[in-house]
Amino acid sequence: MRKLLVLTIAFVLGLNTVSKADEGMWIPLLINKNIAEMQEMGLKLTAEDIYNVNNSSLKDAITIFGRGCTGEIISPEGLLLTNHHCGYGSIQKVSTPEANYLDDGFWAMNKGEEIHVPGLTVQFLNYMKDVTRKVLDGVKDDMTEDERAEIIKKHKKDIVDHAIKDSHFNAKVVSFFGGNEYYLFVYETFTDIRLVGTPPESIGKFGADTDNWMWPRHTGDFSMFRVYTGPDGKPAEYAEENVPMKSKHFLPVNIAGVEKGDFAMIMGYPGGTDRFLSSFGVDLAINTSNPTIVDIREEKLAIMREGMDADDAVRLQYATKFAQTANYWKYFIGQTKGLKRLKVKEKKQKEEAEFQNWINQNPKAKMKYGDALTLLESSHDVMGQYTLAQTYFMEAVYRGPEILKYANSFKGLKKVLENKEATDEEITSTVNKLKSGVAKHFKDYNSTIDRNMLASMMKMYHEEVPLDQQPAYLLKIDSKFKGDYDKYADYVFNKSIFSNKDKVETFLENPSAKKIKKDPAFVAVRAFVAKYYENADNLKQAYDDLAKGHRLYIAGLREMNPDQNYSPDANFTMRLTYGTVEDYYPADAIHYDYFTTMDGIMQKEDPSNWEFVVPEKLKELYEAKDFGQYGEDGVMKVCFLTTHDITGGNSGSPVINGKGELIGLAFDGNWEAMSGDIAFEPELQRTINVDIRYVLFVVDKFAGAKNLIDEMTLVTERPVTIVEVEEVKAPAAVEETIE
Repeated sequence: MRKLLVLTIAFVLGLNTVSKADEGMWIPLLINKNIAEMQEMGLKLTAEDIYNVNNSSLKDAITIFGRGCTGEIISPEGLLLTNHHCGYGSIQKVSTPEANYLDDGFWAMNKGEEIHVPGLTVQFLNYMKDVTRKVLDGVKDDMTEDERAEIIKKHKKDIVDHAIKDSHFNAKVVSFFGGNEYYLFVYETFTDIRLVGTPPESIGKFGADTDNWMWPRHTGDFSMFRVYTGPDGKPAEYAEENVPMKSKHFLPVNIAGVEKGDFAMIMGYPGGTDRFLSSFGVDLAINTSNPTIVDIREEKLAIMREGMDADDAVRLQYATKFAQTANYWKYFIGQTKGLKRLKVKEKKQKEEAEFQNWINQNPKAKMKYGDALTLLESSHDVMGQYTLAQTYFMEAVYRGPEILKYANSFKGLKKVLENKEATDEEITSTVNKLKSGVAKHFKDYNSTIDRNMLASMMKMYHEEVPLDQQPAYLLKIDSKFKGDYDKYADYVFNKSIFSNKDKVETFLENPSAKKIKKDPAFVAVRAFVAKYYENADNLKQAYDDLAKGHRLYIAGLREMNPDQNYSPDANFTMRLTYGTVEDYYPADAIHYDYFTTMDGIMQKEDPSNWEFVVPEKLKELYEAKDFGQYGEDGVMKVCFLTTHDITGGNSGSPVINGKGELIGLAFDGNWEAMSGDIAFEPELQRTINVDIRYVLFVVDKFAGAKNLIDEMTLVTERPVTIVEVEEVKAPAAVEETIE
């Protein structure tokens, strides 16, 4: 039977375009294990093109942006693209009520107008290396977890010290597969990062909390920064003489558009997944930890929203705090629903039964892994007894009223002042460090919101946490104020030196250990911290058992299924995920297309709701169909879907086609697959991406920042895959495309 060479452009006939959603956040160093499959799907690059230590590769264009996002370099001069919500805190930091870049947007028409963002960093991966043997050298199976940890800690330090000796690099050794493998990551960190451009919130955050995690989506979720170096090309603190970074690798930008079935991959820094979580862990998440987090955050959001709605200045102050709180409030709602609907606990139980059956039939395996499930079950039983208390501490105290965490930051000063051997220099240094942080703390602080937060969080804590797991302090307060936590909050804010800027500055001019020790906010937070660690001590054995059981279970699974290429859980190290552009069916009789257009923006417009306000200029461009080279047959596409496996931390990650060109920007997952961090669901799992053409349309036509377009490398041709297939009968409508 003769064979034909077929030009396959996604929509053509489905000759080799079977939808594929691959679970896996793969380590770039080991991507050669996946490269054949990726090339079959449409990849035109080699493994060395993706990750290479000696030559420029894709990895050199991918960055850690700030402390929890991904960014990518898109020009020879260090121009960086990330999500609007990733740059949100930085944009807010350099905004003022008079120059409100969140509301109005900002565009530097030349490099001289770019704004330095204090404290913002960008990190590039220099190289990674498998150091498992060195880390586990001397570790034995019969060791306690503490003994094991001590050896591993020493080896990790030695490896890092050796890797960065006499250099400006920083490094870390990270655990994979529950502590069965370890990898060294060496980074180069840049500290002079400048804001280049951001659309207004009405574009960059269009849909806000209502549309968060949802599809269809119409958000232009992007912002632009630039990495600067010293004149010698090395990282340097901000200085006028610094120059734009000479990019080791940057991504060309493809504006030809995407079609259903196109191959695509994402490189970035996914923060954390728990795919090997046991059924016992799933049960605890569904019934205790997730709903507790949701309840607490819902209350915090209501308190912040009340203050923000009453005052535009407060809205600017709390914009970032509200967004951070709201993001995972909604996430945990969706995750719980997904875990239940998809019966993840039951699926985990089935996997565990298969594992138990395997070790029962294999004496050697039983000797090595026989305790795994027993340890997992017993540890979760104990942890379940303390989950409420520990969750309430993290959400209602540590991430709750800011006065408590701020008061706790003065414990070092108290210790120095109480130390009779402390020198004047030590005291002065400690005081000056605290003085330097006063303005930053109170810049985005509202005492009314925080006072209301304290009253509400303490009330919820007392009502929900078992009494024997609460600090005695809270029980005394409840008695003293007869359950009136508003009066208690008034008392704390009236008496505490940490409740406003003037009080703190006055105190630091003449600091006293006695004043700190007696301060009601300090007394409160130290009581909660002490109880938290007391509860943690009771959990020590459970945590040790969990770590060991988890490690054994993962090792056993991999031995039980030697032919399966397992992907390690995300841990904020560089990963690659690949798949295709696809639509999906979220429920019976419902179909979602794989892209959205500006038509949807106009359909959602609601001038009375800040989440759905549409800028006048954007409406003018839409009505005139003035989309420039970024439109497609008179349509401006906004977002599209892919089957990639991502999670938090991937925000801002580039969506890259088979030739290594930028086609979009990942910014969200879909609501129906919120359980994906624990259980990947191929039929439902989708990544929501902003189309790079919409990004450039906003930069060019809306903002008029043609200077930024000019420094990019634009590609106008779609990747074409040549596939050798058996001769087939094509549908009549497209038969002429086969020659």
